[in-house]
Amino acid sequence: MGNGRKTVLITGGSRGIGRAAALHFAKEGWQVVITAHKSQNLLWETKKEIQAMGASCLAFLGDVGSMADCRRLFSQIKETFGDLDVLVNNAGISYIGLFQDMTEEEWDRMIRTDLTSVFYCCKLAVPGMIHRRQGKIINVSSVWGVCGASCEAAYSAAKGGVNAFSRALAKELAPSNIQVNALALGAMDTEMNQWMEEEERNALQAEIPAGRMGKPEEAAEMIFSLATSPDYLTGQIIQFDGGWI
Repeated sequence: MGNGRKTVLITGGSRGIGRAAALHFAKEGWQVVITAHKSQNLLWETKKEIQAMGASCLAFLGDVGSMADCRRLFSQIKETFGDLDVLVNNAGISYIGLFQDMTEEEWDRMIRTDLTSVFYCCKLAVPGMIHRRQGKIINVSSVWGVCGASCEAAYSAAKGGVNAFSRALAKELAPSNIQVNALALGAMDTEMNQWMEEEERNALQAEIPAGRMGKPEEAAEMIFSLATSPDYLTGQIIQFDGGWI
């Protein structure tokens, strides 16, 4: 606090894209806050890696789909680092299966984790940003929020909500010099896609003009670019998909 260093919160920062982004910000000398819901060991490992780079890190174990947990998280951030400069809403789960097979509980969990968590974290981060008249919010979304995917109706609905929320909030916060953008990712080579058989994977990659899946490090680089982009960039849904959609 008061050391001139910038602070970023990355939800779902213990693995995949969140972890890659956390390490990228740490490498650039930022103070990093990471959260995980269940993967405690991975969370502490990521924290150690960040600290080994000489960056400060606050690791928080909790559910960003719960307002009580989010309040606890933000009071710890305030105590440790002060206000956030950048919020990266990255926490998310996927559900692949027929719409008819999805239970109400699974729907509720999907919307809470992938969409409501974005609302909670923004609600708690924005007052400090308004007070300082600066801040950037990056919502990690999916191309399925743009065009929908068969057997991923709930996931598509949640990410479509994130995209619409990002566009609307950007308009509301622009007069306060706060930028909001969404990064709509295509097929990324992360744990979320490890379930695919080699044949399915090859068929998918053949559909992507770039001929491959995206790497977590590439998504991390893109997130960092948005965090440091000119203030005139706001209200955008940026598709990061190798020309796929």
